[in-house]
Amino acid sequence: MDFEYKGANCVVITSKNAKVVIDGKLSGVGLKDVMPKDSIAVTTQDNFKPQLSEDNISVDQPGEYEIRDISFKGVAAERMIDYDKSMNATMYRIAYSDLSVGVVGHVAVPLTEEQLEQLGLVDVLIIPVGGHGYTLDASQAMQVVRQIEPKVVIATHYMDSAVKYEVEQDGLDEFIKEYAGNVEETSKWKVKNGVLPEGNTLVKLLRTA
Repeated sequence: MDFEYKGANCVVITSKNAKVVIDGKLSGVGLKDVMPKDSIAVTTQDNFKPQLSEDNISVDQPGEYEIRDISFKGVAAERMIDYDKSMNATMYRIAYSDLSVGVVGHVAVPLTEEQLEQLGLVDVLIIPVGGHGYTLDASQAMQVVRQIEPKVVIATHYMDSAVKYEVEQDGLDEFIKEYAGNVEETSKWKVKNGVLPEGNTLVKLLRTA
């Protein structure tokens, strides 16, 4: 699997048989929407779903799905900002071959025992860290990291001069200070044959166009 960061919550995961795009609607933050032809759109909340074409497949709610040798499990969550309790979010466990990837959006924390049980074992965790009441801040993100105990963390939704966030976001350095582990910086992170770094690792993915 290859991992690329496109800004905000958007991470593109490419396997041998499929391309998975997480929260590909970036036009709301001043970037171009990401929705390659014949890809699978995974959405953590409705307003992050891009315009889909007939050849795209959408995964946008709790449940279990098997698409192109990839298993998806959507786990119901409460949005961090939900004034009238009417707006939901979905977390995901994405499994391919021997690798499992957890996706956490802008959700209320800490996660419940039921949510943790549904997510199960997670090798790589994708989690927002920008804070300011809109999403998890560094401390809240670390709380979830400790709950899930992934081997690798990919941080998203942090301050970026090219991204026009609705709410000011903290920089990634705030999360790096909280994280107890190695930091690896790259524009594309590759996992070959399910082999992960030996120690706990934060992968600092550089945003690519």
